[in-house]
Amino acid sequence: MDDAPDTRASLEKPDPSSSAAGIAPPHASANEGNWNGPGTASGTGHPQAQPPPPLAALARHTGHELPFVAPSSYLRPKLNSRTMSDKTASPLDREQMQGLRGVREFLKVRTSYDVLPLSFRLVILDNDLLIKKSLNILIQNNIVSAPLWDSRNSTFAGLLTSTDFINVIQYYCQFPDEINEVDQFRLSSLRDIEKAIGVTPLETLSVHPMRPLYEACRRMLKTRARRIPLVDRDDETGRETVVSVITQYRILKFIAVNNEQHTMLLKKTIKEIQLGTYKNLATASMDSTVLDVIHLMVKYNISAIPILDRDNRLLNVFQAVDVIPCIRGGAYEELSSSVGDALSKRADDFAGIYTCGEDDRLDSIFDTVRKSRVHRLVVVDDDYRLKGIISLSDILKYVLLYGEEEDSIRTT
Repeated sequence: MDDAPDTRASLEKPDPSSSAAGIAPPHASANEGNWNGPGTASGTGHPQAQPPPPLAALARHTGHELPFVAPSSYLRPKLNSRTMSDKTASPLDREQMQGLRGVREFLKVRTSYDVLPLSFRLVILDNDLLIKKSLNILIQNNIVSAPLWDSRNSTFAGLLTSTDFINVIQYYCQFPDEINEVDQFRLSSLRDIEKAIGVTPLETLSVHPMRPLYEACRRMLKTRARRIPLVDRDDETGRETVVSVITQYRILKFIAVNNEQHTMLLKKTIKEIQLGTYKNLATASMDSTVLDVIHLMVKYNISAIPILDRDNRLLNVFQAVDVIPCIRGGAYEELSSSVGDALSKRADDFAGIYTCGEDDRLDSIFDTVRKSRVHRLVVVDDDYRLKGIISLSDILKYVLLYGEEEDSIRTT
C-alpha cells in the first residue's frame, strides 16, 4: 500500500496464501436515504415495498481451519439464569441450543478473511487530512467510515466513523468561539478533541485477517465496536497493511448465507429470548432539532433514535450516520434544523427502516438479514407503535454468548 493512501482502488480479492493486499469491502457502511413511512420497508412479519438486493458473492475456502482462541480470554460472560440444562430443556430449547452451537462452531473454523467478497473497494484516509475534507470524501464515496493511515510511520492509525463527527459537534457546542479552529482540525487531532470534551478514547482495534472469525466477533462485543479493521503485518519488514473492514452486518449476513442449516433451528421468538431493548427508550419527533437528537445519542451512548408521532407510532429512525450530511462543508448551523429536514437529505436508494413484531422468530430475522441490508430492527405492534429496538449487537451477543458457560462446563 502507498504511503499516501487517501485514494481508492477496486481490486480482486487476493489469494489468502500470499501477502494480503490493501483492499477494503464496499459494505463497511450502509447507504442512507429517505423512507416514506412504516409500510414501505420492514423486517420480518411486515411487507416490503422493494425487492431485496442480490446477495453478495461470499467465497468459501478450504484450508482456513485454525485453532480458535479460548473465548474466556476475550469476554467472560455471566451465567444466564434462563439457561436450562438438556435434562430440563424442552425440545424447542434443545433445538435452539443446537442451532447456536452450530453457528459458533462455524465461526470457529472460518476466518475473518472468508467474510470478504471476491472484489471490493478500499477508501483509506491519511491521518494528516483535514476533518472537513474527510467528511466530503465519505459523502462523495457514499460511505460512513474509513480506516486511517499514519503515513509518517507507515502504520494503521484507527477508524474514522460517525462517532468522531459527533465528537467534533460536541466540541463545537462546548467551544462555539473556536469555530474557525474546528475547520482546521486534522484527523490526527481526533484524540485531542476527545480529551477536550471528556470522552474516553476508543481502543485502536484490529484483527489479523486469518484469525478465526469467532475471535473477531468476541473482540467486537467486548469493545462494543460495530466494525473492525483487518490488519496484516509483513513478517520480514514488520510493515502493516490494512486489508479491509468487516462489520457486524456483514458477519451476520455471512452466517445467514452460509450456515442456514443452523440458523433455521433458531425458532424461538424474540420475546421468548428477550432480544433487544424495551425500557427507557430515547425517542424524538420530526420537529426535534438535529442537535437535540445528537445530545440524546451522546447521553444514552446509542446510535439510533426512533422518530415517533403523537400517538407513539413509528415514523422513522434518525441514525448516527445521518449526522454526516448535516455538517457537510462545515455547515454546523444546520444542526438547528429539524429532524424531518435532515432525513430528507438521505440518498434516494436508502433501503428503509426494518421492523418486526415480538412474536417474530430469530430464524426469520436471519432470513431477512440474508436477503436485505439490515442494520437494526424496530419492534412495533400491529399499529406500528414502538415496543423496542433490536441492534445487530444484540443478535451477535445472543448468538455467541447465550448458554455458553453451561456449554463450557459440559465440555470440561
